[in-house]
Amino acid sequence: MTTSLYKPLAMVAGVAGGIAANAVFTRVWRTVSGEDQAPRATARDYSWREVLVAAALQGAIFGLVKAAIDRAGATGYQQLTGKWPDK
Repeated sequence: MTTSLYKPLAMVAGVAGGIAANAVFTRVWRTVSGEDQAPRATARDYSWREVLVAAALQGAIFGLVKAAIDRAGATGYQQLTGKWPDK
């Protein structure tokens, strides 16, 4: 395995992470708000505060999941190859 193989694997893991992050956010939002979907920025029936809180929560969850996936992938790659991946 070479470092060049890390990039495609990281891309696949990133897509999977995005799907996982969306599932986590949906569950957290449902628990916090009691609603099935978070408000979109253009939704007329929500206040600025509701829209921005939803966006901040979503961003935090996506950032956390992305960092965890990236770190786990790099660590796993190092365990398999003995080298830390260069991006």
